[in-house]
Amino acid sequence: MERLRDHLLKTGYTIEGVRSRLGDMAATALAREELVPALRATREGDPLATMIRLWWLGVPVPADDLPAEVFESGLVVPVGEDVRASVHLQPWDETGYVVSDRKVRPGDPALRADHVVGAGGASANLAQLVSRRPVERALDLGTGCGVQALHLAGRAAHVTATDVNPRAIELSRISWALSGVEGIDARVGSLYEPVEGELFDLVVSNPPFVIAPGGGALTYRESGFEADGFCRDLVRQAPRHLTPGGHCQILANWLHVRGEDWRERVGGWLAETGCDGWVVERDVQDPAEYVELWLRDAAEQGTPAYTEHYDRWLAWFEAAQVEGVGFGWITMRNSGTLDPVVRLERLTHQVELPVGGYVDEVLDAIATAHRATGLDTARLRTVDGLLDERIGAPGAEDPSRIVLRQTRGLRRSTDVGTVEAALAGVCDGDLALGPLLNVIAELVDNGESLNPDALRPLIAEGYFQL
Repeated sequence: MERLRDHLLKTGYTIEGVRSRLGDMAATALAREELVPALRATREGDPLATMIRLWWLGVPVPADDLPAEVFESGLVVPVGEDVRASVHLQPWDETGYVVSDRKVRPGDPALRADHVVGAGGASANLAQLVSRRPVERALDLGTGCGVQALHLAGRAAHVTATDVNPRAIELSRISWALSGVEGIDARVGSLYEPVEGELFDLVVSNPPFVIAPGGGALTYRESGFEADGFCRDLVRQAPRHLTPGGHCQILANWLHVRGEDWRERVGGWLAETGCDGWVVERDVQDPAEYVELWLRDAAEQGTPAYTEHYDRWLAWFEAAQVEGVGFGWITMRNSGTLDPVVRLERLTHQVELPVGGYVDEVLDAIATAHRATGLDTARLRTVDGLLDERIGAPGAEDPSRIVLRQTRGLRRSTDVGTVEAALAGVCDGDLALGPLLNVIAELVDNGESLNPDALRPLIAEGYFQL
């Protein structure tokens, strides 16, 4: 694969090279799986256009336009006098590549059960979430096309990648070879079976989290577990494979069931792990939206089975009293404490990327707010980039709302009282919190001082730091 890699790089078949060659309109349309603008933009047949049409757009190209390196790869098949790619090969990051089965589009044959999906939005989400700190041993559980292992290879001395689908391991090895990455230990098996008895500093997973009836028909997205049981077991079994201080970071779906708070459901997964945890719900879809999304994913729209499958899936949700399906992040840290803390929250706004650049600070803030003693003697300081917003009617003497808003990191915002707002304006780590609150109380709150423990939520959410 080294010769093919050299040819791809020489022709400029990279993320930036493809975007530049296509132009903004065609590149943006391609992100929506609309091919016509990209086909028009690559009509001229120069070497880069040929690579785009062959590997990304999946259309036949003249055999005479291809160098020997492409034929030597074994990744193309003849179609009359032309040649067509047998896989989807896309650039990833600066000089990486991921190989998967060809994208399914309306009119294509039904997906094979062992279909290997390419890197998409979920892959990018997880890559942005994972901690950037260097580690000795990392595990990519459910590697798929191998994309997370590519990211881990840059900051882990040893990377193990597993998947229940042997074909995924086969294509992952091609991805790693084309990306110039060596030494990844690839194994076949479900959940933690392939690494039984082993410990890792970092476990990441973009698992088959789709919640569907009828078992695991498509291994890349469906586990065969009941409801959201695969993600539950992935979380519950993680501590057995984490070193002290080790992290597990995964994407997951979970059910919103009538009469049940989703926080109680997912919080229950983490409650017995002994790990600190941070769960973020990024999106919720109603059952119909969810079914339509995944039927489109398998290109079932317009097929004879579409209506029947849609109806059966909705009936299954209805029988289980499902009102929605949540999607989000789960991060765990094996902190070794007898008093673990788990925070669950919903964040649907844009956050600063990559979250992995500051995820350890988020976990530290949650743990500190939970475990810190003697806050009256603590020396707090306001985090960088915090704004104080006053909201009120024009001409009003006092604001009706005071909002603290973060401009960095998770960009949270929260309503506060005058004491908290005043504290945010003056605390810089020089004075102890108790005396500082007493002074503020005399000035703005009729002499009644705020209990320092009332600030724990603001510490947990990253407005103040110890």
